[in-house]
Parts: sequence; structure tokens; C-alpha cells
Amino acid sequence: MKIRDARFVAGATNNDALPAPTFPEIAFAGRSNVGKSSLINAVLGRKRLVRTSSTPGATRAINVFRVELAEPDAVLDLVDLPGYGWAKRSKKERRSWGALIERFLETRVGLEAVVVIVDVRRGFEEDDLELLEFLAHVGKQPILVATKLDKLPASKRKPALAALGKAVGRRVLGFSAQTGEGAEALSRAILRAAHIEVSG
Repeated sequence: MKIRDARFVAGATNNDALPAPTFPEIAFAGRSNVGKSSLINAVLGRKRLVRTSSTPGATRAINVFRVELAEPDAVLDLVDLPGYGWAKRSKKERRSWGALIERFLETRVGLEAVVVIVDVRRGFEEDDLELLEFLAHVGKQPILVATKLDKLPASKRKPALAALGKAVGRRVLGFSAQTGEGAEALSRAILRAAHIEVSG
């Protein structure tokens, strides 16, 4: 993904406060400790565009980032959704995040796909499976990614990804924000989902 510019354009804790969708949107969702922000930064080739934190659950709003591609010549928006499943937030706040995410996924007309992120070592947990069920219910395409691939020995990476894929009946892409492994495959999957033609 050759990027001309990537910038933050909006953040909101209420769906109605978000700007109307202008370009294809790809959302990113996952539990609060899976490295979602690091993944988005790595895909964009930026170190600090998306806020990362040592405290899981730092993303507490829907944040929209506009990406202008140099090749192919196109624009798309990446949407960072609040992480879920983090017990240290209040129950009321966690419930509001759930409603915020669900309404976005259900009503956002520009949303083309959702990158669902899990830790390769933990696999799909109950929250993740519920999200996949909800995406099927609302007719949104999931792109499944297992992060922190570098935490596994090289010999165990392919078997781990195969086991995850078998568990949910879909292909799971491996990714490491530390080494960049899997970035190209994920970028291509994102562009295809956004209906942006990829050469080669």
C-alpha cells in the first residue's frame, strides 16, 4: 500500500457526531489488548498516527483516519473502533462501547468490511465469536487477523493460523507489528474489500 498521506479526521463517542461517509470505510475491531492501534500504524507505515498505550482500552471513541493512496490512486477511511472486553473500565462504559460499536456496524452505509483482530496465542474468545455472529447478522464482511505472530516460534506460526482458521471456518491472516510480517497480505485484503483495484 503506497500512501501519499494519512491523517486523523474525526473522533466521536456518538455515531451521530461522525462525519457522513464519503469514501469506502474499513473498520478495525478487537479486544483491548490485541495490538489494534499498532497494527493500523504498521499497515499505514506510520509510527504514531494512531494512539497506542501500555494500558489496554485506550481507544474510547470511534476514530476515523483518511488514507490517500499514491498507488493505486484512491482514498479510503480506516475506522478504529473502541476495544472490547477490558474489565478495568466501568460496566456502564463497557455497555456504552458495545452499543456504540453495534450501531456503527449496523447502520454505517460506507462500511465495506471489518478487520477482526485476535492475539494468535489466545485465539478467538467469546467476545470475538459474538462479534463475528453480529457481523454475519448485519451482512458485513470480516477480515480475520491474528497479531503478535513474532511471539511464536517460526515453526509454530502456520499451524497456529491453520488451527484458528479451522475454528471459525475462514482464512486467518497472520501479522506482526514488530517485524511487518503479514502487512502486505493484509493491505491487499483491505484494498480488495474497499473495491480498490490492486495491480499484480
